[in-house]
Amino acid sequence: MSALKTIGFVGIGNMGWPMAANLVKAGFEVVACDAVPGRSAQFTSEVGGRAAADAAEAAQGADAVITILPTSRQVAQVAEQMAPSLAKGALVIDMTSGQPAKTREIAAKLAGRGVAMIDAPVSGGVPRAKSGDLAIMLGGETAELDRAEPVLKAMGSSLYRCGSIGAGQAMKALNNLSSAGTFLMGIEVLLIGQRFGLDPSTMVDVLNASSGMSNSSQRKFKQYVLNRRFDDGFALELMVKDLGIALEVGRETETPTPFSALCKEMWAAALASLGPGHNHTALAQLSEKMAGEILGGNK
Repeated sequence: MSALKTIGFVGIGNMGWPMAANLVKAGFEVVACDAVPGRSAQFTSEVGGRAAADAAEAAQGADAVITILPTSRQVAQVAEQMAPSLAKGALVIDMTSGQPAKTREIAAKLAGRGVAMIDAPVSGGVPRAKSGDLAIMLGGETAELDRAEPVLKAMGSSLYRCGSIGAGQAMKALNNLSSAGTFLMGIEVLLIGQRFGLDPSTMVDVLNASSGMSNSSQRKFKQYVLNRRFDDGFALELMVKDLGIALEVGRETETPTPFSALCKEMWAAALASLGPGHNHTALAQLSEKMAGEILGGNK
């Protein structure tokens, strides 16, 4: 099969913008599209490529189309819009943190039109999206993953082939479940320690030199919680969505998940308490509220 050169990119958001920018830097012809009016034009003005008015236009003449959207429901809508414009042999690369079962449905419909699909959700946040060092979890047929590899390598440094279509998204949701659990537990550890009289910043240093180390202790507690920034680029509502997907996979596989269910409920409670539009690291504020204690500050 021919190499992928022209890439439609649907979803120029916090993650999509730097990812698409890395494709432009790597020499791909990027046709950008976003639901926010004027955003794709802004991208092409600042970064390069071409702007498309909608997903159907982004798909016209594209060798591959990348989608990175909030939910699988939106991916399904976009896939339906693009379908008449997609050439036979084109490839859809869904980088959304989506629902594996829904993705399989979308893939089956596209296959009926001669269009292949893989899923390729990412981990690493905005900083690693900018540097092109994302971890990318892949699901799909080997031949299609091979075709997509040069494109994916322009955005990520670690590519993991997880299985058939939907497997990448299952892995992403489970990764975020693990991350959510360690973040919540770590915040409670810091609150206990501060009440005991320990300095939370010193505690983070000790965790990072000990067996309590986690991604949260290394990259979130000092950087976004103790300094009260709460702005790492990943929304609280998206974390809650991913935890729901992880537990859905748990139900489908008939796996008992008592701790995971409680973890998800805590994150959902934070979203209900804080409301939409908050960063996921703001979960710490729910734990602080329950404890009557502000990390690094006064009660």
